[in-house]
Amino acid sequence: MPAARPKQLPSTTAPSRHVYDVIVLGSQLGGALAAVMLAKRGYGVLLVEHDGTGPGYEHGGYLLPYAPFIAPSLKTMPAVEEAFTEVGLTTELQRHQQPHVPELQLVMPHHRLDLHADPARRSAEFVREFGSEGERVLADLSASLRQHEPSDAFFKEEPPLPPDGLLEAWNLKRRRGQHPGLETELRLAGEDAPSRLLRGLRPFAVHLDHPTSALARTRPLSQALQTPWRYPGGRDGLRQLLFERLQELGGDLLSSSNTDTYVVEELHFEGSRFSGVKLLRSDTLYRASCLVSATDAGALRRLMTGRKKHRGLSDQLDQSTIKSFLFAVNWVVPEAMLPRGMGELLLLDTEDAELGALLVQLHPARSADGKEDPSLRVVCAGGFVPASVRDLGESYLQTLAQRIDAHLNTLMPFTQGKRLLRSAPYLDASAVRGSRLMPHPHYVVDAEAALGVTGLKQQTPTKNLLLAGREVLPGLGLEGEFLAGIRATRLIQEMLKKKPVLRR
Repeated sequence: MPAARPKQLPSTTAPSRHVYDVIVLGSQLGGALAAVMLAKRGYGVLLVEHDGTGPGYEHGGYLLPYAPFIAPSLKTMPAVEEAFTEVGLTTELQRHQQPHVPELQLVMPHHRLDLHADPARRSAEFVREFGSEGERVLADLSASLRQHEPSDAFFKEEPPLPPDGLLEAWNLKRRRGQHPGLETELRLAGEDAPSRLLRGLRPFAVHLDHPTSALARTRPLSQALQTPWRYPGGRDGLRQLLFERLQELGGDLLSSSNTDTYVVEELHFEGSRFSGVKLLRSDTLYRASCLVSATDAGALRRLMTGRKKHRGLSDQLDQSTIKSFLFAVNWVVPEAMLPRGMGELLLLDTEDAELGALLVQLHPARSADGKEDPSLRVVCAGGFVPASVRDLGESYLQTLAQRIDAHLNTLMPFTQGKRLLRSAPYLDASAVRGSRLMPHPHYVVDAEAALGVTGLKQQTPTKNLLLAGREVLPGLGLEGEFLAGIRATRLIQEMLKKKPVLRR
């Protein structure tokens, strides 16, 4: 959600140095965390955002979000919490994260439930709407809220995910046997309406198309249900927090926030090894010993010239396919026109086989310069649609937006005729670079999936090029993005064999 514009990063045209230990390419969160951790440990780091979208997009004079976004609290992701503590961001992150009010609201054709964090209030809601049947569903939900905990210890051990080679695969298999909680199926498995709708939150918590393993079906949903937090600026605000810390630690950043020269034209190689990146409209070649890619596989592939010379890397990237993506619509409406009791985050049962559940999130309305208007709200609603709809033309995408409009009209009948703006990011943010990379795609990866959560291997045939994007651990969602960045940090250190010097 677009909050007040983040503090501006220092203005610059280009960094003065041209040689680094590591270049991080892309705007995904795993790469941003890896860049900060490496800078903290004394490595020379350049992060080139390349596919950045900035803190939302402008339309009709408003700054709008690309999609609804929820983030589990750090306490549900212990390995990630340790990494944020190391780089000095835990306190700031916790200070800015806030719960929605209520934490989550379920809206069905004949029922509405407020899922408060307080167990007594939550119980009263279920009994009021469903009587004795509600007590059973509530018991399943209460158990599901804790189902990520048995696998916490496994992830704190920093397991080799995805495993590379027989030794890592054997090590992973041994650790897996020591943690039976990895195989626990979701408790919330009933076919009643509220259980089905609650499971509809899962697609918003993972990047894997139709996960089949117990771990992918259970852990991300459990984290999201326990603490569906909001972070100012959403995913973009979280990324900005990491960017600012990177620069505080002495790392260099080329981003849409501080320069016009941040788009990579091509990757350079020396033989079979990565050597540097060349930016669009620049003669400078930025060199590094290693590259960490934090952009989608397709975007990385387009930067490779002479692909026949790097067939192994190209084939690895070709294993990932986008199957669906989060298509969103934003409304700007008067706050007074919202239904009384409407929550800040709600899951809406559309009874639409294609759209499925809609996630609806309320945001402050802000002008393009970041000024908030307390009398207005932005209602951001999104549902997942097949990636193939992109080939059906703009008229079909407009039809999708109108279908979401119809559900919002039913949800908020008093806003009809009062709406100040309707905007669909996929259609109306086209002037923003990277906007069509999609904020939340679902992938299918043509590779063996360890524990049913892994995707592309982090280590590539180009030995000094690592992957740290959301395609590495798509079955773990946001936690997977950060875990990919944490492991990339460790692999880079092993590769460079340089003694780290911690920075403050």
